[in-house]
Amino acid sequence: MEFSVVFESIILIGLMILIGVVLANFTPINDHTKKLYTMIIVNVAMPCIILSSIFKVEIDQEILKNIVIVFIFSLLINILGIAVGWFGASFSKKYKPYRREIALLSGLGNTGFIGIPLCATILGPEGALYAAIFDAGVDLVIWTVGVMILQKSTSFSFSTLKTMVNIPTIAIVLGLCFAFVNFRPPELFVNLSNHLAALASPLAMFYIGLLIRSIKKEQFIESRNKVSFPTIIKLVGLPLIVFVLLQVIDMDLTISQTILIQAMMPVLTLASILFTKYGANDKYGAITTVTSTIISLISIPVLIYLLTGF
Repeated sequence: MEFSVVFESIILIGLMILIGVVLANFTPINDHTKKLYTMIIVNVAMPCIILSSIFKVEIDQEILKNIVIVFIFSLLINILGIAVGWFGASFSKKYKPYRREIALLSGLGNTGFIGIPLCATILGPEGALYAAIFDAGVDLVIWTVGVMILQKSTSFSFSTLKTMVNIPTIAIVLGLCFAFVNFRPPELFVNLSNHLAALASPLAMFYIGLLIRSIKKEQFIESRNKVSFPTIIKLVGLPLIVFVLLQVIDMDLTISQTILIQAMMPVLTLASILFTKYGANDKYGAITTVTSTIISLISIPVLIYLLTGF
């Protein structure tokens, strides 16, 4: 993993986000537009980048073992981040009223929209596969621990379970099943998945650009004090904790690099949608997502440079 590749990838992400901001000047920014982007990204582009990665990697017992390791680490890291945010906010009168939101914003990163494409670029198909597995862990935490926190409930309903069954998750399961039985789809399907996978990163960055453009300057100024706390935890605190943990655990290099990169991701893009659904502060979620994404364009390459010893 060369730093020049990391730096170039971040520059490309920044430019694509900028294009999204420009597009927002010519595109109506409403719920329909956001839903359309989200639908294409989540239900078409993301599953294809997952399948494309699986088709490019020879799945053996070692890879399957690594997949389990990544998934377990994803659960632990996300829950750890949530716990740090929750307890950190609980000890502050200023942040305590927002500790539900802060907990999720501190622990759950944009491992799908940014993490998977970034790992695919930097680490190749195997890294993209592990990144997709990490993202599956994020999804599981979102729709279990996350929902329980937002609902202020410890119950787990069947409707919550249904939300965990989504197209990217199905793509992971199907892809791994194909690989496990050594089934390779027709080349036409493989090529189609490769082409559609290429849509994931641009569309996701365009969407973030639209999101940035949709938030007014006054809203940024009003929320800047509340935004800083979860942003610092997510972009600095959690990656440093994960880095320390990885130093004491003997692990495959690609796995450790994937986990570390995913831990550096900014706040998840779906935060505002999730908060709206469960009656939390959706504007706070959107502004934190945008702020952390912008800052991450600097924090990710800096942390990678400092922590991986280029």
